[in-house]
Amino acid sequence: MEVHMQPEVLAGLHNAKTRAQKRKERLRVVTGDHEIAVLRSWDGGFALSKDAPHLRGTVEFCDGSKLLHECLIVCSALEGHEMVYEYKRMTKVSEGRILDFEQADDAPVALITK
Repeated sequence: MEVHMQPEVLAGLHNAKTRAQKRKERLRVVTGDHEIAVLRSWDGGFALSKDAPHLRGTVEFCDGSKLLHECLIVCSALEGHEMVYEYKRMTKVSEGRILDFEQADDAPVALITK
């Protein structure tokens, strides 16, 4: 079956695919001195190249330089050219600082004098 599309539609599809690929290339797993590109990811885990060092334990899951999750992982299988890892635990990293006390919702943000 042959489908003909407008050049603008084809260009839009190509741009969307390029943006998705760039986003995918930014995902990284960091552990110690190693920073490894993620080939694909899903809710229960992710896949790395089979040439990547064997990982186990706690790793950081990053999007570019932004830390997304701290994960406890285990290697589950070798599928073709990919080493598949599963999450045992995945903790989302908070944006702000961690407080060791309860802060009221209407607490002042800053002190203004004079």
